[in-house]
Amino acid sequence: MTWLNAFSYLNPWRHSRIETYILQACIAMFASALAVVSSLILLMDYIGVSKLGAEADLSGVDVLLLILQKSPSLILVLLPFAFLFGSIFAFIGLNRRSELIAMRAAGMSAWRFVTPAAVTAFAFGVLTITALNPIASRLQENYDRRVLAIQKAAPDAPDAGGVYIRQGGSRKQTIVRADAGSPAEGRLQKATFWTYELDARGVPAFTSRVDADSAVLTPGFWQLRNARETKPGEQPLYYERLSIPSNLDAQAAFRRRASTQSVPFWELPVLIQRNATAGLPTTVYRLKLHQLLSTPLMFAAMAMLGAVFSLRLMRLGGLTALVVSGVSLGFMIFFVNQLFSSLGMADLIPVELAGWSPAVLAMLGAMTLLVYTEDG
Repeated sequence: MTWLNAFSYLNPWRHSRIETYILQACIAMFASALAVVSSLILLMDYIGVSKLGAEADLSGVDVLLLILQKSPSLILVLLPFAFLFGSIFAFIGLNRRSELIAMRAAGMSAWRFVTPAAVTAFAFGVLTITALNPIASRLQENYDRRVLAIQKAAPDAPDAGGVYIRQGGSRKQTIVRADAGSPAEGRLQKATFWTYELDARGVPAFTSRVDADSAVLTPGFWQLRNARETKPGEQPLYYERLSIPSNLDAQAAFRRRASTQSVPFWELPVLIQRNATAGLPTTVYRLKLHQLLSTPLMFAAMAMLGAVFSLRLMRLGGLTALVVSGVSLGFMIFFVNQLFSSLGMADLIPVELAGWSPAVLAMLGAMTLLVYTEDG
């Protein structure tokens, strides 16, 4: 099956030539805008990674691999602008070729112009959170791990100050401290485990301390070697090997040492549940989950905004001012999104409100402007 046949099969307007034509124009412009945005991000990342490569004496191939691992996450963050600019360019092209005039003269509603662009952006948003985000997150995780290894290998690397992890549930909490750790393998060196029992009021009471030369996190347990266990009022006990129950896995235990961009969409619900069970904060991950869920709506809103500001007929004048206004509004929405994210992470507003408000406001604004454009 050729890509044209696949497109025809997936196209909900395959029996309507006008909507199909508009859809093809929008997809072409979306791809062009995405290529431009990606090129700019790759160029900026090249400058930053090249400095790291020069300090660590990396080869050109290593620098290129680091760039390809780092850039996809940032590209996904700026994808709304690709749909905004792509929609603007697509409808300006239709306007310049007087095709919009012909369609309007035939009695077509503006909603028929905008719907293909909005639906395409929404579908790409679904693809982004279900497939592209997990891929970009894995690449970002590999990048973070590689950079951490490079920084540790540097002769003047500062001391990280040890590794701290917390695990447990509503009745028991365990604090783990180690001199060094390997997130890739779930290993700790010179580890200490403090265990506390929580009473009905949530007040912790110290129950035991375990010191070990090394600790390896396996499914369901910490495996300790050369461990010394101490309890209040009892003599210390020594073990060559000791197992301590754990509700963490290697990625969850060390996830806080990586950026939130390295957490795939499909792992966020499990990670939120595990952190809540262990008594760890979950605000940043819940905010990330709601932002991802609102991504299709945000993409559709940006595509609609770009279309709305490009529908004015060129012979009437003022199209340039409208396009500049649309671009300015797009940047304003981006900054509003960042503002709501900051408020959500600071727990000043609910994370649900912080995650969904920018997309909902953008969509309501686009629909309002479209109604005004269509009906005056």
